[in-house]
Amino acid sequence: MDIQTFSLSGPVLITPRRFGDARGWFSETWSKAALAEAGFDWPDFVQDNHSFSAPRHTLRGLHYQRPPHAQDKLVRCSRGVILDVAVDARKGAPSYGQHVAVELSAETGAQLYVPKGFLHGFLTLTEDCEVQYKCTDIYAPECDGGVAWYSCGIDWGTDTPVLSAKDAQATAFADFETPFQFEG
Repeated sequence: MDIQTFSLSGPVLITPRRFGDARGWFSETWSKAALAEAGFDWPDFVQDNHSFSAPRHTLRGLHYQRPPHAQDKLVRCSRGVILDVAVDARKGAPSYGQHVAVELSAETGAQLYVPKGFLHGFLTLTEDCEVQYKCTDIYAPECDGGVAWYSCGIDWGTDTPVLSAKDAQATAFADFETPFQFEG
């Protein structure tokens, strides 16, 4: 398992090893033991989600769940290619408002760990994308929230993404009252 950290503390890029032969390949996409051996002690995941987006440039996000149902996520693209983004929304964090953006694809199998306190979103770079992610808490509609995709200084590579009605009406980051505190 290849593990990459960023200058922005929290998100982690994980690329599981693939073992291939003439039939194809096999990959262990999640191993709590392997991550613990590498020094990561992440909470247990309790829910898996799977989304499908048909059009290229579908943008989902920037989403969060506030406490008491805040979620850590482990995100992977199992079909197509996406730009996956995590924005630090922890009040008092030295990196508040900063983001990491990585390409995730079915071809590489790379995954982005997005901890609690970060906004999360992704843009599909190809048609017919499938994204799967593990969550450390259940979906709780009363804790669900979003921040406007264009308001965090992210270069999405498009000015006209395909959005849900909810994402199109999200609050700008400058007006966002974060429920997350930095505990650094």
